[in-house]
Parts: sequence; structure tokens; C-alpha cells
Amino acid sequence: MFENILNQSATSLLREDIEKKRLPGSILFSGPVSSGKLSAALETARILSCANSGEWNCNCSSCRQNKALVSPSLLVLGAGNRTLEIAAAKKSLLSQNVQNTKHLEASRYFFIRAVRKLTVRFSPVLWEGDDKLQKFSPLVQEIEEELEQIEPGRILPEDEELSKITEKIEKACAKLEGCFLYGSVPVLQIRNLSSWAHLASSSGKKVLIIENADLMADSARNALLKILEEPPRDVVFILTTSRRGAMLPTILSRVRTYVFFERTAQQQKNVIDRIFHYEPQFNGGKEFDSINVFLQSFLSVKPELVKSCAADFFSCIAQGHVPDIQKIMSQCSSFEPRVLFRIFILGLIEAQEKLKLSAAGSEISFEILGLLKSSLSNAETFNQNPAACLEELARSIMHVNYMNNGILRELILPGPQEKK
Repeated sequence: MFENILNQSATSLLREDIEKKRLPGSILFSGPVSSGKLSAALETARILSCANSGEWNCNCSSCRQNKALVSPSLLVLGAGNRTLEIAAAKKSLLSQNVQNTKHLEASRYFFIRAVRKLTVRFSPVLWEGDDKLQKFSPLVQEIEEELEQIEPGRILPEDEELSKITEKIEKACAKLEGCFLYGSVPVLQIRNLSSWAHLASSSGKKVLIIENADLMADSARNALLKILEEPPRDVVFILTTSRRGAMLPTILSRVRTYVFFERTAQQQKNVIDRIFHYEPQFNGGKEFDSINVFLQSFLSVKPELVKSCAADFFSCIAQGHVPDIQKIMSQCSSFEPRVLFRIFILGLIEAQEKLKLSAAGSEISFEILGLLKSSLSNAETFNQNPAACLEELARSIMHVNYMNNGILRELILPGPQEKK
């Protein structure tokens, strides 16, 4: 059990609770981004539905379906930037195929799983009543048809053909995530999952996973709370979050928390090596000791450029000018995938750090950090367009600057000595 979750002590506690049949019906996996929470949630779902002992090499029908992420007893919903993992998995598959290494089958399996970690969120069960359902269904079908060509058991196509297939899948997934996946769980999906959860199961436990459960509007949170107050039999709810403090206390009181820790640099390097089969010698000798940094290397826009745009945005306001939002949108690829917007906000946080060097600046910094947090929430929780978020943010920071007699020019922009 949990052999594929590396360097996380939470899996030992999970294994013990499952074996002793004391796993509650509602649990929370809390920990940093890329600490293995979703993988552990999917593995928990497989183990709970297993017809045997839950070991990884079990070949029962439930295990086969869960490994392929096509089980009718599993629902996954919630925001998640899946396109970067898909890009990394694609590169691994193509590389291993060219070299015909012993990791080829593992890379094939990993790529298919990476894709279905996205497509599983588009189950008609969750989207019933949403007008987007008819729009994205052909795209999901197209992805599945392409995946059929590389399913385990089939002979993989030649290098060039495999590259075309995976490229087509990657582009379709980027469109699916960018155009249709909500940034936060809509209340309609909570109501739909409630109906599904209350249906009797003919194949043991059903598992419902909500990734990034902290990214829910109040209406969705309250609807989820009602379900957790009287959870259906034979259904296990697994919530994940990287911000436990943002969860409703009433929800936290109804779940058992399993803590996932930040892996050490060496442990993260080990994950990149064993899971992604990344080989520095074939990539200019570049090594990574952070999973996040490794995945961000697959972004269409480099994080350094996004943070540079953020610094220019803040500097422009400090000089009393209105930032060119359209130029920023163009430079940052319209913040698709949406993780780019979070990187932009982190760049703004870094840009205003200098304010904390003075008492007056510290007060302004506190106010600006509140605006940045609100802007990120508008984009991630309320699905506001990034351009609209930046326009509102620019106005708000400019207002703070104006009400404090242009203090940003004095505290942020370099003085004569600094320019030298």
C-alpha cells in the first residue's frame, strides 16, 4: 500500500487506519503543493475499493479501473493545474520511448494517469445541469480516443507518431483546463455529488475527492458542510488543501487531518528522478531539487519573466502611472495556465518587500498585502478574469499611494545613490 507515495509519513498512518478499519468517512490531506496529496487520495480510493488486500500489484477489476482512473466508484473535482504534470509526463514518455529504457512502461502509465487526473473532473455526473457539459464533451472524447492508441498492452507507435499523438493530447488538455475547468468548485457540483453519494453502491466503497477544497465560495462550502454533517454510508470523502487555515472551522471539525510535510531538497530530487525519470545529462546538465520549480520549467512563460512583469507593474504605480494591463496580459500568456497569475502575485509580494524597512512603509505593506490576497482570491475562488483582477488591483494600489501622498515613489523607487 502507498508504495508510489515517496517520503511521506502520513501514508503509514493511513495504512494503519485502513488495516484496522478505523478510517473515518471524511478525511483531509493537508500539506504543501506537490507533496503527494492527490496521489495519496487516489491510492486510498483504490485500496478501499480493492476486492483483496489492497496491495499495489493486485489485479482485481476495481484495482485495474482505479489505476486507469476510470472507476465508476470514484469522483474527483476541484481546481488543479494539471497541464504542467501532463507536459512533464509527455516529455518522460517520449524520452523513454526513444531510448527504449526499462522505464518505458512506467512512463506510459504515468502519462495516461496525468491526463486522466484532468479528464476525470469532467464526469457528466458532476456537470449535469451545467451548460458547459455539451461544449466540452467532444473534447474529452477526443482525448480518450487518442489515449486508446497508447493504452498499456498495445505496441507504442514509432517516435514521430507517438510525438504527434501526445502533442494532440497535450493541446486538447490545455484547452479543456483553460476554457472549462472552474477555478473553484461550483455549488452545482456539490449538489450533484450529493445525489451521487446517496445512491446505493453495488461495488463496495465509493470515494469522492475534492482537491484544493479551500478554494470554494461560501455557497459551495455550506452545501458541502451539510453533506459532511450526515455523510452517506459506504462513501469516503477525501479533501485536500495546501492552506488548512483557509478551511471553514466547521468543516475541519468533521474531518480527520493527515499532514503531508515539505520534502527535503534531496527527497524532492529523488521524486523527480523516480517518478518523472528526469535525466539532467540530456537537459543541458540542469538539475532540480524542487518539484514545483521542475514543473514550472514546463510553463509557456518563464516564472522569472512573470515576476519581472510584476516588478514593472508595481514600479509603474510607484511612479504615478497606470500600468499597461494589455501588455502584461500578452507577456504573461494571458495567465494560462492560471498558476502564472499566482506567480505574478508572488512577484508583487516581493516587489513591495522594501516597504517593510520603515514604520510608515510597514503599514502600507500590510494594506497592499491585503489587496494582493483579495486579488488572488478573486481569480482562484471566484473565477474572475485576470485582466479584470489586475485593473482593479492597479486602481486599489494607486488609491493607497494617493491617500498616502505618493509614499511608494519615496520608499520603492531607488534614490540617487542606489542608481549609481
